[in-house]
Amino acid sequence: MAQKEQDELLKARDRTLSAFREDLEQEWKAPFYFIQGADPQFGLMKAYAIGDCGSGGDEWEEELRLTQQAVQAINQLNPKPKFFVLCGDLIHGMPGTPWREAQVRDLKNVLTGLSRDIPVVFVSGNHDLGNTPTPETIEDYCQQWGDDYFSFWVAGVFFLVLNSQLYFDASKCPELKQAQDAWLGQQLAIAGERKCRHAIVFQHIPLFLKASDEDHDYFNLEKSIRLELLEKFQKAGVKAVFSGHYHRNAGGSYKGLEMVVSSAIGCQLGEDTHGLRAVVVTAEKIVHRYYSLDELSDHGVGKDLTALINQN
Repeated sequence: MAQKEQDELLKARDRTLSAFREDLEQEWKAPFYFIQGADPQFGLMKAYAIGDCGSGGDEWEEELRLTQQAVQAINQLNPKPKFFVLCGDLIHGMPGTPWREAQVRDLKNVLTGLSRDIPVVFVSGNHDLGNTPTPETIEDYCQQWGDDYFSFWVAGVFFLVLNSQLYFDASKCPELKQAQDAWLGQQLAIAGERKCRHAIVFQHIPLFLKASDEDHDYFNLEKSIRLELLEKFQKAGVKAVFSGHYHRNAGGSYKGLEMVVSSAIGCQLGEDTHGLRAVVVTAEKIVHRYYSLDELSDHGVGKDLTALINQN
């Protein structure tokens, strides 16, 4: 793959997304939709099958095939989505593992097959940064995929992309967490000041899986941090938070804010199918549905999405 093609994937710079011009996108225009995916995680299926998920996974042909299927399905959608957001764990190899470079290369190769008029929005996950990120692992991610947190506008809707690993364990980079916190406060104030139609957050680790008061474990954020973020989001008018990480579909609500957890493109840890979520944004509502990759490849999905847009 040519370097130029790789560089075209690096959209998030200077805490914004160059694919959308802020000065042209702050006014509500008309209903639209986007596609959310999570956890292609090249290498996990082999690692999970052999019972060693701590390994980098030295085979990822199946994830490669599934991600190719996802790209092909998105390309044939009519109408086209505004963008495709990948909510973290792009690859399985943690920083420093021997297969990481090849996994990054293969994922970029697949994603360059996405139609040029469908921007990709990258969200950092724990396997992209490490469970305990460092300034070095975050810098490496930013070089590969773009900024680890940023915001952008689409048709009057304000989107925030967060580095949730800084809320999971920032013990080796506390200054970077403080910087994201300060930036987030500024962005949430902007959401209120500019009266956006909706505000939507993307992050890898869910705030919660089913209920805001559930116990903390590997798949959600610690309670005090979770509730602090929920209160900030709710007061700023955030309507929904979309995440991955759980490799199952889940979610719930908190004071009118919806937490949406989408299962994986790659390895499934529950009973869900490999899939993607279509999210329709109208003037009043955010409506979404999870499709298996086979369903999404059906040409009838475009009609379903058009109907959802028109009904809402």
